[in-house]
Amino acid sequence: QVQLVESGGGLVQAGGSLKLSCAASGITVSIPTMAWYRQAPGKQRELVAHITSGASTKYEDSVKGRFTISRDNAANTVYLQMNSLKPEDTAVYYCNARPPWSRYWGQGTQVTVSS
Repeated sequence: QVQLVESGGGLVQAGGSLKLSCAASGITVSIPTMAWYRQAPGKQRELVAHITSGASTKYEDSVKGRFTISRDNAANTVYLQMNSLKPEDTAVYYCNARPPWSRYWGQGTQVTVSS
């Protein structure tokens, strides 16, 4: 059974930082392309960043230079370091594969950035 558990969200002022974690079980995160997604109120879920099995990364334009996706294979965990946060980054953040496994969305972690 695949389980993805996100954590690390919270309330932060604009310009601040947060580091999100995604602990995986039932899969080995080094094998598929893993990704972070986010969903803001009233908007569709969007891809934020992904990391391939070869550790190549790619970012959505609005987060380039501010967010960093990484992976700890020993801990079977995927991370998202978020710096210089903006109010428009406010959303629930989820991790999943890319393309996502529709059955295995976790509960997400709320990130709220105040201005």
